[in-house]
Amino acid sequence: MIDSKNLKKEYEHLYVESTTAGEAIERFIDLVAVLRKVCPWDKEQTHESIRRGMIEEAYEVVEAINKKDFANLREELGDVLLQVVFHAGLTDEEGEFNFTDIVNEECEKMIRRHPHVFSDGEAKTVDKVLEKWENIKSKEHGNIAHTERIKDVPKALPALMRSEKVQKRARDAGFDWDDIAGPIAKVSEELQEFCEAREKNDFACMQEELGDLLFSVVNLSRMAKIDPEESLNRATEKFIERFAMLEMRATESGKLLEDMTLEEMDALWNLIKYTSC
Repeated sequence: MIDSKNLKKEYEHLYVESTTAGEAIERFIDLVAVLRKVCPWDKEQTHESIRRGMIEEAYEVVEAINKKDFANLREELGDVLLQVVFHAGLTDEEGEFNFTDIVNEECEKMIRRHPHVFSDGEAKTVDKVLEKWENIKSKEHGNIAHTERIKDVPKALPALMRSEKVQKRARDAGFDWDDIAGPIAKVSEELQEFCEAREKNDFACMQEELGDLLFSVVNLSRMAKIDPEESLNRATEKFIERFAMLEMRATESGKLLEDMTLEEMDALWNLIKYTSC
């Protein structure tokens, strides 16, 4: 609850907590509008200047979900909502569309893409729901060519996620491995090509082959039905935990990591690795 004793009276309608979703979003939109008119920082912002904030806030939501920290999740979802309302306010000022337009369009899209809920369509399994979704989405976009659908995958996505989406859309055209043996062999092939480029000391070629290798690893994870982003995050967390143990063991033996040889650290690392599995 806000203590409005020392706050300006002209904005007192913004200090009162809402009791319904409709009142809450109206309060929030009004508050952001005030910031745009009065706050020097908010007045200067554009879609481009705050776009990074959308990405950062989305990742903070994911972090809160992973930690099952619901107090933080509520806060971070609010920050994402701020991004949406702020962008909607900018486009409203530009005469393009407003928050109501965004919500109405999304509602209409959800109704169209759920005929098994809102009309006489049927979809008794999750796979059928997803199939109908993609079919309806394709019709909405005018049944564009497969290449155009692949090009439509946003470049702003994290690289692993973008490559996985591209591969899935290529699969929709029938361009995919029959089984997991294909991508396993491809990973080995791309690794060999990277090593050959390294032997030639060809940095440009090494960079290209490393990209091909990473793309192949994503393909392998897709065929194995493993989320590559989640797997890499788990591997990173595991590395951090083992590194912490490495430093702790070194400290216990009276040593600093920077004073140890690589061979000493590697031996201790392998001991930690095999005792923590």
